[in-house]
Amino acid sequence: MSNDDGASQGGRRWYHFIPLCFAVLIILSPHPSLIVLLTSFQLQTLNSPLLFVTHILVIYSLTFMAYSSLIVCVVRDPGPVGPPPAADEDSEETTLTDALRSIKAADDDYDKPGRWCRRCWAPKPERAHHCSICDRCVLKMDHHCPWMGGRCIGHRTYPSFVHFIFTTTMLSVYVAGVAISALYYIIKHPYELGETVPLHVLLLVVLGGAFTLMMGSFAGYHAYLISTNQTTIEHLSPFLLLRFLPEPLPPPSRTANNQTLTAEQQDSPYYFPSPVEPRPPWVPQEHELSYKQRRMVQRAHEKLRMYDLGFKRNWAAIFGVPELSGKRNHARWKLWAARILWGGGAALGDGRTFPANPRADSQLAELAMKLYGEDDQRPRDSSASSDA
Repeated sequence: MSNDDGASQGGRRWYHFIPLCFAVLIILSPHPSLIVLLTSFQLQTLNSPLLFVTHILVIYSLTFMAYSSLIVCVVRDPGPVGPPPAADEDSEETTLTDALRSIKAADDDYDKPGRWCRRCWAPKPERAHHCSICDRCVLKMDHHCPWMGGRCIGHRTYPSFVHFIFTTTMLSVYVAGVAISALYYIIKHPYELGETVPLHVLLLVVLGGAFTLMMGSFAGYHAYLISTNQTTIEHLSPFLLLRFLPEPLPPPSRTANNQTLTAEQQDSPYYFPSPVEPRPPWVPQEHELSYKQRRMVQRAHEKLRMYDLGFKRNWAAIFGVPELSGKRNHARWKLWAARILWGGGAALGDGRTFPANPRADSQLAELAMKLYGEDDQRPRDSSASSDA
């Protein structure tokens, strides 16, 4: 199966678009009541054409921005992984052995845990994940969203998805504000508006408040993810850190007193001697961890951000703005404005490699020492109990 052409998502049935149609109708549902409110309240009662035009421009500008980003999320591929680089592009036939050799010759080490997809039987780049619903790998996959036509949110669509939830939140807040101000006026002057206008006002207050709470929670959560440069999968899956752990060096040959270490071994932060017997280098998997080791990984995940480059650089990378150097001539405010107004833009990079947090190596080494040390204690305890 080729991940490049998105064929795995091309077989979606018509019922996969029902949540998308429902989302479109939800966004359009307040507009009839808005027209009634603005016409009866702003024009006829308050006699303020300027305020009426201002509300119309703001509401429908936000609506246009929300729909533009929604369309991008639906029609754009979230991030095709594509085939691995071939050793000889001119050769017409490539055997399985040659393909595996070309993979091994690549810069990425696909022997590491999580770097090879057993479903697609292809290399899986950094931060890519296999979606079981779409049956394909997606670059920098965030989550699978049924509201976007049953598509995944990935490297190429995440900026538009964030733009959609932010603009929808702003639209809900603005509609709720206009409706609450009209409701306050109705309470003060109950007989100045028509009989049906209060019903429209109450409907807008309820819809605006409900969508503000719902979409605002999503917007706040993804603002936190962007600020720390995480995806939803990475934030909810602490054991993904295990694939980044450094491997321990092989145990040394023991001397007569079984205590002497070489200078290189003493200075290496990745050397973890076994107190019982030498064992080969080992990187644990999630199912191999004890309860105490799982708690260690979960506590480390709360502080360890693999790709956190700082607040400004994280947001600039998501919305496709070149790195900010602090100089005024590099502020690129025009590019920021274009990204905010027109669907979120595109993220920086190719979605395969990402700059890492410079502090992550030391934090991973500290976590690895704790995990390997705890693992070395387990055979010691079992041998002690057997001797007793």
